Amino acid sequence: MADQCDLCLLGLIILSSLLTGTSGVDDPHVFISSGENVRLSCNNALSDCKSTTWIYKRYRYSAAVELIDQGIKKKDTERRKSLGSDCSLNIKNVTEEDSGLYTCRQFVNGEKQETDTYVFLHVLHVSVSPSSSSSSSSQTEISPGRSVTLSCQLYSYNRFPCDHLVHSEGLQLLWVNQAGVDLTIDSRYQILFSSDHCNITLTTTLLNEDDNREWRCQLMSCLLLLL
Repeated sequence: MADQCDLCLLGLIILSSLLTGTSGVDDPHVFISSGENVRLSCNNALSDCKSTTWIYKRYRYSAAVELIDQGIKKKDTERRKSLGSDCSLNIKNVTEEDSGLYTCRQFVNGEKQETDTYVFLHVLHVSVSPSSSSSSSSQTEISPGRSVTLSCQLYSYNRFPCDHLVHSEGLQLLWVNQAGVDLTIDSRYQILFSSDHCNITLTTTLLNEDDNREWRCQLMSCLLLLL
């Protein structure tokens, strides 16, 4: 499913990020584009969600944060995060800040039950910046003849960092056009990868015919289907 990233600047560029494939129900790795909604399954849930606790960690050594405590949403948990009727954790309008480790844990009469369920949320995020701008406005001027750089990054929990997934699962980031053609074959575009292949940038000089043109950042895998 393509994700419209709401980066439509002066009617000139529409950006979208795309995840291809499907995740299995029991797959602990969930891939999503920023701006989309996601449902994280709790595979150890009991019949009553009042026993369900959801815990979040952004990084491996960061403090754990309780989002749901035995079926009750914590007061400081964002409104866009909620407990589903099947004890899943639902997150609306996902951002790169939501990437990390989510743990579903069951308690009965204050006693922890069985094994925790772990879900690793990976977020694909697209951003845009001009090569240079003297404007102090938050609205960036994008016009023909100007150079623009599009950046696409996969955010992950650092126990399973993006570079680990790139090598172990065969993940690959690509910039493609509306027809799904890899833009590395077009000399008009300069495509650069970060050293860990978790960020890919596209730089080009805009043309008049780029009005409403769509470029997509696509996440693919040679070894498994993702979403």
